[in-house]
Formats: sequence, structure tokens, C-alpha cells
Amino acid sequence: MPDRSDRKVMRNHTSHANAEIRGAFGTIRDSDATSSRSFKKTIFTLLAVVGPGIIVMVGDNDAGGVSTYAQAGQNYGLSLLWTLPLIIPVLIVNQEMVVRLGAVTGIGYARLISERFGRLWGRVSVIGLFLLNFLTVATEFAGVTLSLGYFNVSKYLCVPIAAVLLVAITASGSFRRWERFMFVFVFANFLVIPLVIFAHPHAGPIFHGFVTPKVAGGVNSTAVLFVIGIVGTTVAPWQLFFQQSNIVDKKLTPRWINYERVDTILGSAVTVLAATLIISTTAFAFSSHVDLFGHFVNGLAVAKGLDQTLGNSAGALFALVLLNASMVGAASVTLTTAYAFGDIKGARSSLDRSFSDARQFYVIFAILVVLAAGIVLLPHAPLGLFVLAVQAFAGILLPTTMIFALLLCNDREVLGPWVNRPWLNVVAGLVITILLGMSAILMITTVFSNVSAGILLVVLIVAAVGGVAVGILLARSSIADERMNPQLRARPERERWQMPAAALLKPARLSRGRRAVLFGLFIYLVIGVGLLLTKSIGLGLGHH
Repeated sequence: MPDRSDRKVMRNHTSHANAEIRGAFGTIRDSDATSSRSFKKTIFTLLAVVGPGIIVMVGDNDAGGVSTYAQAGQNYGLSLLWTLPLIIPVLIVNQEMVVRLGAVTGIGYARLISERFGRLWGRVSVIGLFLLNFLTVATEFAGVTLSLGYFNVSKYLCVPIAAVLLVAITASGSFRRWERFMFVFVFANFLVIPLVIFAHPHAGPIFHGFVTPKVAGGVNSTAVLFVIGIVGTTVAPWQLFFQQSNIVDKKLTPRWINYERVDTILGSAVTVLAATLIISTTAFAFSSHVDLFGHFVNGLAVAKGLDQTLGNSAGALFALVLLNASMVGAASVTLTTAYAFGDIKGARSSLDRSFSDARQFYVIFAILVVLAAGIVLLPHAPLGLFVLAVQAFAGILLPTTMIFALLLCNDREVLGPWVNRPWLNVVAGLVITILLGMSAILMITTVFSNVSAGILLVVLIVAAVGGVAVGILLARSSIADERMNPQLRARPERERWQMPAAALLKPARLSRGRRAVLFGLFIYLVIGVGLLLTKSIGLGLGHH
């Protein structure tokens, strides 16, 4: 007999399958699924579906992202633009997996990990996420103070106002209203277009930067770490939790997966476009100023530098871009925490519910906002240490989070005909092991600060070779599985298939290999978090 929490998941799953979809730009009714698909109808359907993919991608171009891209242009010119096209497949592969998981299962990522790998791993996944998200939101409020500091607004005024605004937007009791508010931030993200115009960019050098892998000043350990930092600030663990839960909250089902894939691709393009324009702005603005080029400090210093080189309008635009990035990042990351808390506690977690109907969900959101804002307001708060901790901790958690996604997307009980295709397993295995290699580099440099760039590159090469091997093994398993279940490859069958309620699934059977992977993950997390904690304490005490 299913327990109370399982019965709740069964009810949620049923409502997820039958409910009307009300997006920011339209509504989809059940009858729309079987109606004719003209071009006009397809466009209106896409407008109703878009949201989770674009919002999650723009949300990751947060205060840390804008600052990292500005630093890339200011310190390295256009020489690191080639990293951005490489990030697009990583973003799409990551997020496409949770698109299917959300639409097919009807439950959040944290809940799904608990159901298939046990409550221990469910709690481990969210404890790390909660800590990382808290530190991230604190850096977003730091971004608010830096951006409005350009306009001489006191942090004791702007941070409380920003916190109240975030809670008010989220606790409106309407998913559509929340999504419309978020699209205001999405559209404000395009302020980078007039910003880059002030810098008078030239298309030739930008294109050359995209297609020519190099690093201004030569490849050294600092440059390698900065490249990893660009990847880390663009691909974050919270994104997987957020998009899956947001898809569930929007009530998208398998028949809308292709539209949500388009949404995700559009979001990836918007993210990389914004990153390109920010890097180009600071590169062209500072390249001929020896007192500024190569001397990044923070977002406020960038705004003042643009004021000095391009004029007050450019400085003000950059400050607004940073403010917008801080707000959309704080809103998305905090909501992710509230979603994950609801997954683990079995609490109601939907933006369509009122405060009285989902009190725990909204209270967790408000508490995280208040605590993060409060830390930023403390005198002499170690915000610089928070930024370093966020980058390193995200690097540690991301491969772990992705491994769970890969395992779940090869679980026939969970996804049925929507499991990974063989080619996708090859790509996903390669991406995950490269990210593991990057994470290993972060840990190595934490212990050995003077390690050479050659050793770091060897680590990445070994990770890439290992990734190909892992991908091939997963692909062979997928091919064998497809041969055993050919009837599930038909499109009508796929569009109708949804995961049964979690309580009705067969218990997950972990093979010896998968148990070894989970044990290795546990050791990896313990070592990585231990090293990060040691380094953070040392930095906090003033040691290097």
C-alpha cells in the first residue's frame, strides 16, 4: 500500500498529465494536442511553452557570470571567445535530459533521485545544493550593491528593496504572472546590445576569436583555471533542478517535449550571445588603456572604467545589465531551493498555489532571500571569499548532479521510450568526464597552487579519453535495450507514455558498476568538500 507521500505524488502526477498549460504568452488546452498543426498553430504553441529553458539559461548569466565575462574581456581581450561555442552543446545536453525527466515523470529532480537511488542520496544531493545556492544568492545581492553603487545608492536601501521585490514576484500565486515577470528580466538582458555598440566593435576580430583557440599571454595555470571558471559560471548544478521542477510546475507533458527542446536551445543561444557581447565590450573598451586592461577588480570598477573610456551612458548600461543579472539569478536560484525542499519534504511546491496553500514552499524561499540579503549587509562580510567558494563548490557538485541525470535517463522504468539514444550517451559521457576532469583540476590547484599548465592539460586529456570509453559502454547498453523494446520507438507510443506513479515503479536495481559509481561519487564529494573547506578557512584567516 503506498504511503501518504507516495499517494501525493500519484495525485500530482495525474494533475500534471491533464492540466491546462498557461504560459506567459499563451495557453494550451488538452484539445490542442490532437488538433491540426499548421505553421501558425505551431508558433502559438511554442509561445505558450517557452519559458523554463530561456529563464534557466538567462538566470545563469547572473552577477557572477556577467563579472566573469567582463573579466575575460578586460584581462584576455577576445582571445577566450572560442570557449563559448564549446559551451553550447554542454548546456543543451545537460538541460535536454531534465526536459525529458520533467515532462515524462511529472516530479522534481530531487524527488526522482530519492525515489530511484534512496533517500540518503536524495538528501546528499539537496544538502550540497542548498549550501551552494545560499552562497550564490549572497553573491547576487552583492551584485545588486555593486551595480547600484555606480548610481551612489546605499546597499542598506537597495538590498532590502530587492529582497522584498523578489518575494513579491514569486509569491503572486500564479505561474503565468511569475513567468511574465521573469520575461521582463529576460528582455532586459538585451541591454547588452546597445552596450556593445558604445564600444564600436569590429566583426573580424570577434569572428577570429571564435574560431582561433588561444590565450592572450600564453597558456598557464591561471589561464586554464579561468577557462574552467567560464565553463563553471555558464553551466551550474542548480540549472538541472530548476528546469525539471519548472517544467513540472508548468504542467508540460511528453507531447510538448520538442517545443521545450526549442525553448532550451533558444535559451542557450541567448546566454552565449550575451556572454559574447559583454566580453567584446570590455575587450574593445579597455584594450588601448594600459591602466585598465588586465586589471579587473569587480563589476563596479568595470562600470566606472566604461564610464571613463566610453562615456557615462555605457557605464550606466553596464550597471543596469549587472543589476538585471543579479535579480534574475537570485530569483531563479532561490526558487530552485524551494522546489528541492518541497521534493524532499513532500510539501506542495507550485507557483500556482497561494501562500496559504503552499506555506512551506514560500517560507523557504523568503528565508533564503532574507538570510542571503542579511549577510551582504553585514559590515566586512567576506563576499570575495563567497565568490571563490561558489565557483569551486559548483565545480565539485556539477559532475555529481549530471551523473544522476545520466543514470536516470538510462532508466527504462523512469523514461520508457524516452531513455537516452546511444549517440546521446556517448556525448553525455564525454561531457561529464571532461567536467569531472575540470573539477579534479580545481581540487589539484587547491592543494598544489604552483602546478604547471601541462599537468592540468594532461588531466583534461585523460578525462576526455575516459569520457569516450564511458560513452561507448553506455551506447552499447542502449543499443541492446532498444533491440529488446522496438515497439516503444514509435512516435505515437512515445507521446502517450508517462512514468507511472513513483509508488508503482519496480524497485531500482543497481548493478555492481552503478554501485561503484555511487561509492566513487561519495568519496569524490568528501575529498572535494574537505579540500574546499580547508582552503576557505585558510583564506578566511588570511593564509594563502
